[in-house]
Amino acid sequence: MPGLISIPPFPEDVPTHPLLVVDYGLIRARDEAEINKLWKAARELGFWYLKNHGADEEVNAMFDMGEITMALPLDEKMKYEQGDDGVSFGYKAAGVNAIDEKGNLDCTEFINVSKDDALAFPTPVHRAYPSTVTDRMDTAVIPFVKKSLEVNNSLLAILNEKLGLPQDTLAKLHREEERSGCVARVIRTPPKEGEFDEAKAVLSSHTDFGSLSFLHNRLGGLQVLAPGSERWQYIKPLPGHAICNIGDSLHIFSGGVLRSNMHRVVPPPKEQARYERYSLVFFTRASDDVELRALAKESAVIADAVEKTPNAKTRFYPGATAQEWLTRRVKNQRFKNFKWSPWAGPGQR
Repeated sequence: MPGLISIPPFPEDVPTHPLLVVDYGLIRARDEAEINKLWKAARELGFWYLKNHGADEEVNAMFDMGEITMALPLDEKMKYEQGDDGVSFGYKAAGVNAIDEKGNLDCTEFINVSKDDALAFPTPVHRAYPSTVTDRMDTAVIPFVKKSLEVNNSLLAILNEKLGLPQDTLAKLHREEERSGCVARVIRTPPKEGEFDEAKAVLSSHTDFGSLSFLHNRLGGLQVLAPGSERWQYIKPLPGHAICNIGDSLHIFSGGVLRSNMHRVVPPPKEQARYERYSLVFFTRASDDVELRALAKESAVIADAVEKTPNAKTRFYPGATAQEWLTRRVKNQRFKNFKWSPWAGPGQR
């Protein structure tokens, strides 16, 4: 199982950024202090640890599925490659995404399994997947998708209340039964040889595209750029703790009240860099046809935030649906679609 071999501990002398620890059990019990802690984390950094989430078995099964899938021959995996048109489901090969304007390429590969395909299995909704995925759909993928939806939907309900929105407003924008860009992703990054070049991150600095991310990793590598800081800092993995963060859609819906923070993935620090790195994440995203806009008409809290934000119309009313936003963001990551790429045609970005 990836990450369960004997690996060096995260080094104590590497600077890290502290995260608030939110207890999911207390959130479900409606503990006021814990709810306020979640609210603080979602507004100030947009990242927090989540303990007692109850997903350990599902997480382990997904790591097993990911390891077996990544071990397939490349030509077999490429039958399920996402392509350059903004499709977010399927396999992404290493070296197809640009990480900066200089044309440096990423070194990660991953498999994205759509929430829609998992819940409708064996009926395909978006696409087919390798047999290593479909053979484990019932034992690994579907249980992880359902557990992740439960966790993220519970967090959304709390944020809905704290934002002063009518009951179930956010839930109605993220309906389980409607098509969306929600995915379960297993990511593999090869060991790092030589010194880490600060200018060449494994993935370019970015914010997440969707609403909520539910991340599991065992090696370091995730870094955040805290508000007001110019220094990237590692987030230390903690056993049994997920790392959750706010994405762009929830930032927009909340009129900027909730923070979608810049982060990136780099090689693990020091001795950990010599090991293959796996991570697992579930991205909760709004239903495809949902318009991305600040919910100012529905909430006085959000209306006040929008009124106080310069260029609010540009920031919180992008004129796109959730599907259009996701497709654009995914497509623009591909090397062939960057405007400076020699492969890009007229008008492409």
